[in-house]
Amino acid sequence: MTILLDVRDLAVDIPTEDGTVHAVQHVSFSVNEGEFFGVVGESGSGKSVMVQSIMGLVPGARTSGSVLFRDRDLLSLAPEQLRSVRGREISMIFQDPLSSLHPQYTVGWQIVEQIQAHERVSAKAAKARAVDLLDRVRIPDAAARFDAYPHQFSGGMRQRVMIAMGLSLGPALIIADEPTTALDSTVQAQILDLLGEMRSEFGTTVLMISHDLGVLSRVADRVMVMYGGRRMELGAADAVLCGPAHPYTAGLLRSSSFNREPGTPLVPIGGRPPSLLAPPEGCAFRDRCPDAMSICTTKPPVRHYDDGTEVACWLESTPVEPEPPVLPPPSLIATGDDAIVTVDALRLAFPQRRGEPRVVLDDVSLEVRRGETLGLVGESGCGKTTLARAIAGLVAPTAGTVEFDGAPTANLDRAQWRDLRRRVQLVFQDPFGSLNPRRRVGSIIGDPFRIHRLASGAERRAKVQDLMELVGLNPEHYNRFPSQFSGGQRQRIGIARALALNPELVILDEPVSALDVSIQAQVLNLLDELQRRLGLTYLFISHDLAVVRHVCDRIAVMEGGRIVELGTADQVWNDPQQPFTRRLLAAAAPEIPREPRERRLLPPTGSAGAHADRHHAEQLAVEVAS
Repeated sequence: MTILLDVRDLAVDIPTEDGTVHAVQHVSFSVNEGEFFGVVGESGSGKSVMVQSIMGLVPGARTSGSVLFRDRDLLSLAPEQLRSVRGREISMIFQDPLSSLHPQYTVGWQIVEQIQAHERVSAKAAKARAVDLLDRVRIPDAAARFDAYPHQFSGGMRQRVMIAMGLSLGPALIIADEPTTALDSTVQAQILDLLGEMRSEFGTTVLMISHDLGVLSRVADRVMVMYGGRRMELGAADAVLCGPAHPYTAGLLRSSSFNREPGTPLVPIGGRPPSLLAPPEGCAFRDRCPDAMSICTTKPPVRHYDDGTEVACWLESTPVEPEPPVLPPPSLIATGDDAIVTVDALRLAFPQRRGEPRVVLDDVSLEVRRGETLGLVGESGCGKTTLARAIAGLVAPTAGTVEFDGAPTANLDRAQWRDLRRRVQLVFQDPFGSLNPRRRVGSIIGDPFRIHRLASGAERRAKVQDLMELVGLNPEHYNRFPSQFSGGQRQRIGIARALALNPELVILDEPVSALDVSIQAQVLNLLDELQRRLGLTYLFISHDLAVVRHVCDRIAVMEGGRIVELGTADQVWNDPQQPFTRRLLAAAAPEIPREPRERRLLPPTGSAGAHADRHHAEQLAVEVAS
């Protein structure tokens, strides 16, 4: 196979006010022509910085090593030479298409502008090519949508526009950075299928970054696993994801909800990733590794196996598979006459400047039973979040009723509404967007006590610190700002704020969709533990069907503002009745089978390898003797 991209000993250092961040530390890999190459790892592992530095998109970064693309070292090119490569030969699809598309220009104009920036073609010819590209990526009525603005497209359609823009100059390599993270399963499947079609039709090579192991198992030929700015494991996708050789890869798979039976606790990776301001000596993963040995304080060798897998680890055997913690049996689903929320014939329509009102909810009837977790799934725009907001009293329905604990919310007076605010709380999808960046965490979590005049001064501080401890945050971090916490910790802050007033119903709107699988497992386990301890009721909205199946007692499926199917999680998952439900489940990422693999370790090559092998034997002998 011909190597298209050859990265050798790449290091990227980024100067900051706090010191130099060693974001990428001597990473090497190659991508073959026509290959789908996946890069996986937790946030902060260096994935995005690595590919952006290849494209020259990290201002102020100091890079070393070499990045050979068609025998040219991209790191040595002058800025104008690198600009000619970007777009024409290498294009990039970013995670958030709305941030990448200019809101004041039509999508067609933006595609045309890119074509004319690199080629001498007339505006008419460029427009014809742009319309053809929009049609190829299955934008309905492409000629008419050419003059539409980005905000007039759904998230999935905006991502298709980005793919069309990426293909506009026929690049040899497309770099896709988390292109499906915030998309529902059907749109996600469409985007992946589209990338596959572009690959087969145009011979395009794809390098895709993702933290979703299920997505990569579906499409990738080879996978590289990164952690702490370093390469941990590299090999064929089925070898790496089905039978991981590195403890970190095994930990990521253990954290994934699709690898656990519903109702059983997930096994997150303990601890936190290392600071890249002062990277640890030896193996970067050793402080979180269940297989760590004393020798791990020295740099591990790269071990080569006969199936092509390469692993930077001292371990020569299969990683340890720890047993999940045993929890008490889950409470039974409440009976139908114990509904905390009853929705009957709910309808909600938004008026439009021209034409008929846009119907968002159409004759929705639903019960949320006390003590259960009810999942709400469906494609983007089907009305899931609007229904949740109507239940919480944040939007008024056009028709129909919402009853909370038997009382219609339409008849509540001001004092009763204030009481309802205490009994129903929301946790939002984006923890950072829902936290005021200028306020300290103690004040944010303490707001419910202040607003409802329940505690003040030292008493409020004590209650807030108790809540922080309850959700697994360090109470000593009371005075920190949201920016000083990780994504998973910020989600815990949102959960702590929601629990401050001892609510009866917590509405969780995509609470883990943007989190790494290891952090996702921590948050899901936390929600399960809190439900058991506090008797909470959850309305859980998600586009991740594996997560919904894992945590929910019942699942309601929405399509076009209606609930088309409702049943226990087992019924909906294993015996769906509606065509839409079957289509939704078919689009979900497949389970990754765990298959013990018989690998043969190849002998080390060269004097350095022989020295590392002898050193390893000496260290193990010391450990055995002690």
